[in-house]
Amino acid sequence: MNRIFLVCLLSAFSQFLIAQSDTLAWFTNFEEAKTAAIENEENMLMVFAGSDWCKPCIQFKKDVLHSADFQAKMKDEVVILYLDFPARRKNKLSKEQTAHNEALAEKYNKSGAFPNVILLNENDAILGNPSFNGQTAADFANELQPLLNVQK
Repeated sequence: MNRIFLVCLLSAFSQFLIAQSDTLAWFTNFEEAKTAAIENEENMLMVFAGSDWCKPCIQFKKDVLHSADFQAKMKDEVVILYLDFPARRKNKLSKEQTAHNEALAEKYNKSGAFPNVILLNENDAILGNPSFNGQTAADFANELQPLLNVQK
């Protein structure tokens, strides 16, 4: 019983911290990202990336996802589900995380494109599949805006 209470308390506290933060909420687990998206009435930005081998993925993460401009514009709009597919042994994910990412890739990224960005609503419906072609964080955020407005 104490464990259940502790888990609930930690979950509530983490959601409080996410809500108080000036940055986007980041997840590596689909269910956690979905729960946060539903609780915060936001959409999920699912990103398939190769963090140690895909140059456009590395650029997207650095220039867009970590950009203060993108963070500010999207803070109350999306949560990030970052699904990594590293190649180097030193960056290897756990077996569970690898299986999780591969299962989502089979469902949402059958083409195996990297980076692949997919915007989902709270019902897992795809709102759009914006592509990253080296645009600025502001430009990418502006491209997302019409997709987000479909919900409102």
